Amino acid sequence: MTIINTFENIKLINPNVSMKSEYLNMISEWKEYNEELIPWSLNLDTVDFNLFVKNLNEYSEGIGLPDGFVPCTTFWLVNNKNNSIIGAIEIRHQLNDYLAFRGGHIGYGIRPSERNKGYASKMLSMSLQHCKAIGLSKVLITCLKNNIGSAKTIIKNGGILDSEDIDNGEIFQKYWINIK
Repeated sequence: MTIINTFENIKLINPNVSMKSEYLNMISEWKEYNEELIPWSLNLDTVDFNLFVKNLNEYSEGIGLPDGFVPCTTFWLVNNKNNSIIGAIEIRHQLNDYLAFRGGHIGYGIRPSERNKGYASKMLSMSLQHCKAIGLSKVLITCLKNNIGSAKTIIKNGGILDSEDIDNGEIFQKYWINIK
């Protein structure tokens, strides 16, 4: 499933092997900034890139999931002008106990050089179409309290602050978005 948007000529695509060099370039940049790779799939082993892509795409069908994981669709945000990967977003089709507490339905990240350009907000907005398509009427998204950019992105997309909690000594916030 490809979701196309006219904003900056970007689209959400399913992971595919043709984007290997761009994907690895994005990961390399993230590591140069010495930042945590978010969402979690950015941390997966890519030595066998074909297998990596196959696994990501099968996770959306609930196939081959690591223990304790739920079906999850991953999209890459791609700039059509230069064919670069701008970021990644994961949509968890349901919540388990941990995700209901801390992870939520959606996790996303934008590569460091592309931040503060509105891409995260657009990517989240575009992904809500997929959430609706898989039967979700509302989604939970969490972010660290000190991650002002992420909170603004969530709020811009209709997020309503539900609560705050602590995990591993860090305060995080829980937002709900009703899908229209």
